[in-house]
Amino acid sequence: MNVRVRFAPSPTGSLHIGGVRTALFNWLLAKHYNGEFILRIEDTDELRSTEESTGSIFEGLKWLGIDWDEGPGIGGGFGPYTQMERLHIYREYAEKLLRKKVVYPCYCTEEELTERREKALKERIPPGYDGRCSHLSESEKRKFENEGRKSVLRFRVPQDGVTRFSDIVRGDVEFKNSSLHDFVILKSSYVPTFNFANVIDDHLMEITHVIRGDEHLSNTPRQILLYQTLGFEMPEFAHLPMILGSDGAKLSKRHGAISVQWFKKEGFLPGALLNYLALLGWGTTDSQQIFNSKEEMIEKFSLDRVGKNPAVFDMKKLEWMDGYYIRKLSIDELFELVIPYLRESNLIEGRNSREREFAKKVISLEQERLKKLSEITEFTDFFFTEDVKYDSKAVDEILRKGSVPELLESFSGKLTKVEPFDIPTVEKAAKEFINEKNLKGKDLMQPVRVAITGKKATPGLFEVMVLLGKEKVLRRINKALEMLRR
Repeated sequence: MNVRVRFAPSPTGSLHIGGVRTALFNWLLAKHYNGEFILRIEDTDELRSTEESTGSIFEGLKWLGIDWDEGPGIGGGFGPYTQMERLHIYREYAEKLLRKKVVYPCYCTEEELTERREKALKERIPPGYDGRCSHLSESEKRKFENEGRKSVLRFRVPQDGVTRFSDIVRGDVEFKNSSLHDFVILKSSYVPTFNFANVIDDHLMEITHVIRGDEHLSNTPRQILLYQTLGFEMPEFAHLPMILGSDGAKLSKRHGAISVQWFKKEGFLPGALLNYLALLGWGTTDSQQIFNSKEEMIEKFSLDRVGKNPAVFDMKKLEWMDGYYIRKLSIDELFELVIPYLRESNLIEGRNSREREFAKKVISLEQERLKKLSEITEFTDFFFTEDVKYDSKAVDEILRKGSVPELLESFSGKLTKVEPFDIPTVEKAAKEFINEKNLKGKDLMQPVRVAITGKKATPGLFEVMVLLGKEKVLRRINKALEMLRR
């Protein structure tokens, strides 16, 4: 079937996870049917829309690999694709509605509307516009205009009957018209409101499916009334389930990490993030968790598998999935991705071949443990510095325990004689020492690990020791002993 879908964000802040999920589902549907995915910037919020936010939307989508077929920077046959460049179009349609007398100028001030809303709430009456400007005479209009009042245009909502539609996700939905109230379509600045601009643009851009978050469900009956009044063919609607935080509340800024920029900075792989977001509200018949490619995701996507129930954003599951994607990378690919973090922490420049090869060996040891790229600095700093930064808790729990200093000093003496200093030889020496002293493996391994790395958890100890080198291992054990004596 012919599919034309759009992602229409408002540039009033960072691109967030809910927006990306919406963009992704639209993009997957378009690609599945060889249709078109359109990007449209809805910047009619004059006070909050910024060029910086618009730029972050472009940057976030490009980083994720969600490319658009029409829109800013690309063009297309239905532009412009930024709403503030389309004001003349909205005015033209507003004038048509005025001539049909289905809209009217409203001169009520914000203060008056607020006062009436508060009065209605006190009287336990549903707040909404009371229609007092809907039948003004020409002389009453002139009086308001002479007072310097500016008008908005309101759409006359029929007060009887219901507005029904069939939603791909939610099934049959209906709203009583009496609950909708007359709504504004054009502000006094001649800038359209969300509902009006949405309908005009979706019609003119020949959008076939409107896929968006279910917070827009209550906007749909108003938009349907506009479609019907203007004689436009309606698209199909699909309202996606809400995304909740771990506390069961709607995912929002108070949950912290919800902007795409944060995930990029933390070092989540775009493929892993897309894979995870695809499963927030959608799934395959066999509950597949990992997709081998975006092409596989596109092939299996369908709107009839989108659920009604809210989806919970689980950071631990995302980290698990990201770790899986990291482990699929080659060492060369992983090196190029983590080197910016190592440079930012002044651990390595990575300019000369010797330094790069050493870093790759370090990274190969840590690849299994990484859940996001930014962890590389915390996990590997001890490889690139002369002095060890000790975890105070590890020192208290492990190094200051019983006869550990004497044990470390004795093992250091044994290590001085180990040649060659490779994994089999070091491991053999450690086992001999454990047997000689009648120890458990952890009695030796844990103190040595903390002494030479400063950490309780690292990759395999013998691999770490050999990569650090004999001289550095002995020096660090001695420094740990000095610290304990002090």
